[in-house]
Amino acid sequence: MKLVFATHNHGKIREMASILADLAIDVVSADEAGVTKDVEEDGSTLEENALKKAKYVAHETHEWVIADDTGLFIDALGGAPGIHSNRWAGEQVKGNKLAEYTLQQMLKIPADKRSGNFTSVVVVVAPGGKHWTFQGKLKGTIAPSPRGTPRPLLPYDTIFIPEGERRTFAEMSESEKNAISHRGRAFEGIKKFLEERLKVDNKDYEVPR
Repeated sequence: MKLVFATHNHGKIREMASILADLAIDVVSADEAGVTKDVEEDGSTLEENALKKAKYVAHETHEWVIADDTGLFIDALGGAPGIHSNRWAGEQVKGNKLAEYTLQQMLKIPADKRSGNFTSVVVVVAPGGKHWTFQGKLKGTIAPSPRGTPRPLLPYDTIFIPEGERRTFAEMSESEKNAISHRGRAFEGIKKFLEERLKVDNKDYEVPR
């Protein structure tokens, strides 16, 4: 089975491929599937953005497609950056500078008020247009300074400490992160769905009840 991940973020591709490694599924990026155009993420929710990306790539490729949208929701900042996590600091602030910008907004926030959560919504779209939605959420705290080795296009990994941990995501191996992360939790739901999908040949497959 071929599965197109509607992203140009190779860090996400590696995460997805790792989680699905024991299934007969070939995970490819949007670039590898011949889709280089980005869809404007102008939805009001994570699900709206993920669905828009997935449907566009499914229309262009006629393949099974997944897309995700992820937000870091910080309680002391009223839920910011939220669905605007990749662009809340403006178009000129990208990559690791996003984490630095976020920490600047939290300079006066004490350690016991630095709670937040990472939430991922992942949508699977079939070639015929039917779609299914999966969600993963992970609570944690925001570190006072960046720690660890940042992964490409995953800037907040250096400042997010998952609940029950002392390390940031960036201080963990990929397998350690995948085992507990918000995206990993959503992907595990997709994995179970795809395991069932591989047992049937019908493209109009229904989610088992």
